[in-house]
Amino acid sequence: MGVMPRAKALALAEPGSGLDLIEISPEANPPVVRLMSFDKFRYEREKALKKERVAQKTLGLKQVQISARAADNDVLIKVKLAEKFLNEGHQVEVDLRLRGREKSKKDWARSKMEEFLKRITVEYKLMSEPKFGGRGMMAQITKK
Repeated sequence: MGVMPRAKALALAEPGSGLDLIEISPEANPPVVRLMSFDKFRYEREKALKKERVAQKTLGLKQVQISARAADNDVLIKVKLAEKFLNEGHQVEVDLRLRGREKSKKDWARSKMEEFLKRITVEYKLMSEPKFGGRGMMAQITKK
């Protein structure tokens, strides 16, 4: 409707008409208002916020467990799984499981972890360096 004096705008939104003056942008000069039902405005705003929340889907942490003695083909399957998670935007925790005396061979385990990480073709960055703890070694990666 364009720029109009405040009194005229208030006259358009008289109590019996079912229309309200809703301030959209108070910082603008002159302030921007909309002439519509406040219930309809609130409904549309809630609908937009809900749609925004759905689109902002929280991506969590996915875990890929590998064994230090796994066959080459098994490792390739886990690499593809990690790449899939990275492409979907998830953060991936690579967990190298060690059993028995393997836990004492830290250099060997670190080389196995590095070998696994080198096979991942998707560009990634390490969120946490490979570290020992619990049943083996773990590292967290995310897509660049």
